[in-house]
Amino acid sequence: MKWAKKDNRFFVTTEEKQGVVFASNKGFKIAKGKYIARMDADDVAYPTRLKFQVDFLDSHSDYGAVAGLVEYVPHSEYTAGFKRYVNWSNSIITYEDLLKKQFVEMPLVNPTTMWRKEVANKIGMYKNGDFPEDYEMWLRWLSKGIKIAKIPEVVLKWYDSDERLTRTNPIYSNESFFNIKTKYLSDWLKKNNPFHPNVVVWGASKNSRKRAKPLFDNGIEIAYYIDIKKRTNLDREVIQYINIPTSDEIFILVYMKQEDARKEIQSFLKSRGFVEGINYLLVS
Repeated sequence: MKWAKKDNRFFVTTEEKQGVVFASNKGFKIAKGKYIARMDADDVAYPTRLKFQVDFLDSHSDYGAVAGLVEYVPHSEYTAGFKRYVNWSNSIITYEDLLKKQFVEMPLVNPTTMWRKEVANKIGMYKNGDFPEDYEMWLRWLSKGIKIAKIPEVVLKWYDSDERLTRTNPIYSNESFFNIKTKYLSDWLKKNNPFHPNVVVWGASKNSRKRAKPLFDNGIEIAYYIDIKKRTNLDREVIQYINIPTSDEIFILVYMKQEDARKEIQSFLKSRGFVEGINYLLVS
């Protein structure tokens, strides 16, 4: 409020409807610039953030949005899981990497993003629903062919807290994440899987099968599972990974949460001629 009194470039507004979606969309509607940048009230932007991102969009007219890296500021010693997510997200820079990893977790830290207003006017902003609004928007934009990148610079101090909505609001639950990303994953598979609607799921554990279950509701058929050992007590056949067919016979979705396990699987698939984004995708 004090800045609005000192500098007429600052504008304070209110929104009667409660929630991030309504507040963000209200700000978007009254914004007059060609670029829109957002962050949360408890985060701190680096002084060079806006310059770096404006320079990128000015010099890359084919890109609709750009994000950046974050410096993670934990609230306690019990946030190792969130720190792992930050490290993973910070490792994904290029548009090509974003496309390949979009169905693992959200590869963009939403408070670091900047986008062209004209693109948001065309594709739409945040939607209100039983899903994480930021993840849904970025999946939607990527599905429409909007190119998004990150500058390889830290642009924001990202503060964690016990009150973070991702910990307290059910629309950010694991179930909500998997439901919305499976919707967009299914659309992606229809366009890119030569064996549609059939896929093979790598991961026959209870958790992997639970995460893959929404595929059925979206018209995708799991032909069989791949795992370390052959099993016979499931609803689908389970084959041992060393016996998988060649890359021109199947499309694999890797439902493996542990990053080390994902890397081992990727190394094995590469040795068998599988290419990420062509013959398989990481999903969890």
